[in-house]
Amino acid sequence: MSRNQSIRILATLALAGTAAFAGTTAATAATPAEGAGAAITQAEPAPVAPAEPVPVENLQTDIGTAQAATDTYWATHWNEFFDGSYTPPLVVGLYDGTNPATAPVCGGLPLGPGNAYYCPEGDYVAWDAGLMTGGYQSGDAWPYLVVAHEWGHAIQNRLPQSLITAAPELQADCFAGASLFGAAADGTLVFEDGDQQELVAALSALADQTPWTQAGDHGDAMERVSAFSSGREGGVEACLPQEQ
Repeated sequence: MSRNQSIRILATLALAGTAAFAGTTAATAATPAEGAGAAITQAEPAPVAPAEPVPVENLQTDIGTAQAATDTYWATHWNEFFDGSYTPPLVVGLYDGTNPATAPVCGGLPLGPGNAYYCPEGDYVAWDAGLMTGGYQSGDAWPYLVVAHEWGHAIQNRLPQSLITAAPELQADCFAGASLFGAAADGTLVFEDGDQQELVAALSALADQTPWTQAGDHGDAMERVSAFSSGREGGVEACLPQEQ
């Protein structure tokens, strides 16, 4: 689908109590960062019916759309928040994490299965085909979250340390919310009503089954939802360290 077509992305993620998404910076993948921030008390969500499977042949199109929309947002708005010029990361894209011989290398090690990465040393983003295909079965919002989150790590690598929060995974979640909903405000993405159930079902189905969705690695589901929602509601500035 084109960038201006309606895509299924969660429009009210802050209400989703069972979602969990946790990308990885490849350089630290072997030793996941500990989650930070206080858990949010939230009522138990109502049961969610599984979404109808999405045709896998559309996955590559949605990944491309997510890349273009996220990149366009940061290119358009970079100087509203940061000095210097914006340059996008290299997109390695899909890889087979079950085959170390063909998987991209970062830090001297091949990228693993069931995960997505930003590799600082190569300044590239990549996502395992198994992770993307599995999540996509529950809804086509999945690749948008994965791409925007890993792009968030690339953004962190372009910032001075003073602008990186103590919980970089949660900040990447926040940047994802800011860029996706910022793109919506720009008119490059269009949200549809009723997609919350799809995304909750997708993330819940994969919770703790892949490295990218293990809530314990980088904070629990409530923290991730809260971080994403902060970016959605407050934009990029809400993702930066707040002056005390």
